[in-house]
Amino acid sequence: MNISRRDLLKVASTSGLVAAGLAASDRLFGQSLLAQQQSTPAQTKSGEMIYRTLGRTGEKVSLIGLGGHHIGRIPDEQESIKLTRSAIDRGINFMDNCWDYHDGKSEIWMGKALQNGYRDKVFLMTKIDGRTKEAAAKQIDESLTRLQTDYIDLMQHHEIIRLEDPDRIFAAGGAMEAVVAAQKAGKIRYIGFTGHKDPLVHLRMLEIADQNNFRFDAVQMPLNAMDAHFRSFESEVLPRLVRDEIGVLGMKSMGDPYILKSNTIKAIECLHYAMNLPTSTVITGIEKMEILEQAFEAVRTFEPMSQEQVSALLAKTREAALKGEYELYKTSNRFDGTAKNPEWLG
Repeated sequence: MNISRRDLLKVASTSGLVAAGLAASDRLFGQSLLAQQQSTPAQTKSGEMIYRTLGRTGEKVSLIGLGGHHIGRIPDEQESIKLTRSAIDRGINFMDNCWDYHDGKSEIWMGKALQNGYRDKVFLMTKIDGRTKEAAAKQIDESLTRLQTDYIDLMQHHEIIRLEDPDRIFAAGGAMEAVVAAQKAGKIRYIGFTGHKDPLVHLRMLEIADQNNFRFDAVQMPLNAMDAHFRSFESEVLPRLVRDEIGVLGMKSMGDPYILKSNTIKAIECLHYAMNLPTSTVITGIEKMEILEQAFEAVRTFEPMSQEQVSALLAKTREAALKGEYELYKTSNRFDGTAKNPEWLG
């Protein structure tokens, strides 16, 4: 069941949550500048890559993460394996994936790429859609099989986009029981969640976790120069994650790729903006060698941005961003795989 924005706001109001996106964009603009001042995770540089600490886990992850959906878009399996290994050889160690990407093809291809010693070089993350214990347990085991590994470094609840998703996951017989059981069994190391729809839903997930005395290790969300102006994860969720030492995984830095189509900002600028936030890794879609080169160029040229530089980028995107026209993952169901395939939820 999809809940309307009006319903989200009504429920959020009764639960004491801040209504993200209701304030004027000028307030969000100012808050987004404050977010830049949050402490960046501890980082080091080795070879071509910068590595940052993932929240309180102590894990060192590459500032660029390899997006799992895009490696499944490559027409040829061997080319996908070659690109994945090239990324790892050059220093990208954060691997993103999901149980449902391309009906499992992304996990299968990544699993093949991680053979011959590559598995030990990466921090492997994947996601599950199941909201029930039974569905989640089944998907965890299927992901392990496809990825040809005994354990997942980070398992995330995928597409937390409905206000009821947290309640289902933490309910008796819900998905969290399966994930915690898998963690105790050594099948997974850390636990997180992802979502792209509205910061209110992320806040609800964190609130329900608190009620259950649970703290996530990582949270994945859109962080880009348009999000700062519209229903902003950066303004509403990011400070909470920094406060609680939860690893921040940025995604959709280019809006996959609609932000680029606005002709207000360039790809390297998009990556730099997301890198400048307190992100541990910025997950980006890479399906061609030239896009891999672009990612490394962004790392090579990245320097902490001044408030004036951030202001300039936000000023460039402000008008185009105000109605969410280029953040379709927030304003349409185009990116909502579980809405189109409700059976995945269980």
